[in-house]
Amino acid sequence: MSRVAKNPVAIPAKVEVVLSPESISVSGPMGKLSHPLTNAVNLNREGDVITFAAANDSQHSRAMSGTLRALVANMVQGVSEGFVRKLSLVGVGYKAQAQGTTLNLELGYSHPISHKMPAGVTVETPSQTEVVLKGADKQVVGQVAAQIRGYRAPEPYKGKGVRYSDEVVIIKETKKK
Repeated sequence: MSRVAKNPVAIPAKVEVVLSPESISVSGPMGKLSHPLTNAVNLNREGDVITFAAANDSQHSRAMSGTLRALVANMVQGVSEGFVRKLSLVGVGYKAQAQGTTLNLELGYSHPISHKMPAGVTVETPSQTEVVLKGADKQVVGQVAAQIRGYRAPEPYKGKGVRYSDEVVIIKETKKK
């Protein structure tokens, strides 16, 4: 059995979990998320705890039990606390400005870039070189951050570009004559 699946998921007081044969729905102060279930995993709810077990001894079933446990734990954390991803812009003249659900970026190109946020993700710009993404769905927040970073990934010689706030860019030495 998966070692991840052996750990039960605790449900906080402000979170509601609804189990149906085909899906699991989690709702809380930050929103509502749902995920389809497979026949390969058995879920048991006992009070404020959900446990996961493989339905049979196949490798797929054991792997899916750990995967589903991680997804449900992320859903519970997302609807109770939410997820935050911070980006920083490094470079002369690189700017970001949030206007409602749109993020306007100036990244050294001849044109500005407007990135529309999907539903469930909010964007803030505390300063012109910082972008903060918040949302309940970890996968969506991470995907939006990766798309924004993809507009101008950090280059290895000067370190200019859009990077995650905790990312370390290793600067290469320039070629010597």
